Amino acid sequence: MADKRDFYEVLGVQKGASEDEIKKAYRKMAKQYHPDLHPGDAEAEARFKEVGEAYEVLSDPQKKARYDQYGHAGVDPNFGAGAGGWGSADVDFGDIGDIFSSIFGGFGGGTRRQNPNAPRRGTDAGATVILSFDEAAKGCKKDVPVTRITTCGDCNGSGAKAGTSPTTCPECGGVGQVTRQQRTPFGVMQTQSACPRCQGRGRIIETPCPSCGGQGRVRRTEQVGINIPAGIDDGQVINIPGRGNAGTNGGPAGDLQVQVSVRPHPLFERDGYNIWYELPITYAQACLGAEVDIPTLDGRMSYSIKEGTQPGDVLRVKGKGIPYLNGRGTGDLLLKIVVEVPKNLTSEQKKLLREFEEATGDKNYQKRKTFFEKIKKGFT
Repeated sequence: MADKRDFYEVLGVQKGASEDEIKKAYRKMAKQYHPDLHPGDAEAEARFKEVGEAYEVLSDPQKKARYDQYGHAGVDPNFGAGAGGWGSADVDFGDIGDIFSSIFGGFGGGTRRQNPNAPRRGTDAGATVILSFDEAAKGCKKDVPVTRITTCGDCNGSGAKAGTSPTTCPECGGVGQVTRQQRTPFGVMQTQSACPRCQGRGRIIETPCPSCGGQGRVRRTEQVGINIPAGIDDGQVINIPGRGNAGTNGGPAGDLQVQVSVRPHPLFERDGYNIWYELPITYAQACLGAEVDIPTLDGRMSYSIKEGTQPGDVLRVKGKGIPYLNGRGTGDLLLKIVVEVPKNLTSEQKKLLREFEEATGDKNYQKRKTFFEKIKKGFT
């Protein structure tokens, strides 16, 4: 335990950070150290696993509470093992809060405690997938490494060694708590506390499963196939029901939340469901019009530049953008026109341009003509 870094330090957040702050920090760090961005880098892979472990604890309110109070020891499977300790049980500190509520809630009153053996849903697990621009636009299938808690295969989640089974705690009758009454000057005070024999579990595991240490669940990393829908964008999250951390006492698994990171494209820029780029054309093409080849997500296509196209004009190519996510329709491709001025002209080329300039004058330049007319009016 001593060589482990503080989980808050791993994620770069302060103790007491909100759930959103922790999630945001996890996404940032997981993206930074993802193995796809650092192939063969053992240090980056170790940091990625460290980030995942930190998030797995700090995103779970119960584990976070134990970690805040006891540090790494509080989330260790063998936390408190030994006489008088918590044993191998997964203590529910939320229920302990209920017990304290019953103590201070009035004489003989209080909050009803949840059955410790009732099925409970597992927490959500997190992962990151890195996509190319084309993969995000068109959709694909990706295998993503996911570290999550699964039901132990050797004991099927019971926590007891194969061939044995947990028994009901004779001290509390399986309810996980004991009630004591004490006579006071104000009357009889009834208090409830976690059963000291089963540590609030309601059952006793005489022979713990060696594979999971009696927890009934184990942490493992596996490849999960994920269908990426067409049109997904950078920063969005894909939620996969039932692929998160395993539940307890036969409860359902949580969800898997996959953070999407999209690599930038060397040419295309995304704007919602539209894509755009700057299209350079020559002065002659802008004046006379031209048929040019333009790149699209589906490959190259021919496109007509109209005569008199101006610098900064935005031309729209319908239906050549990004497909709408989980919907019908497609965005557009936008071409921002850049008229490139030629450099390093020869003497002959300069002569021809001067002759052209003299032949056209101002009558063919509408914006220039309007500009000087405004100047003339402004100074008369």
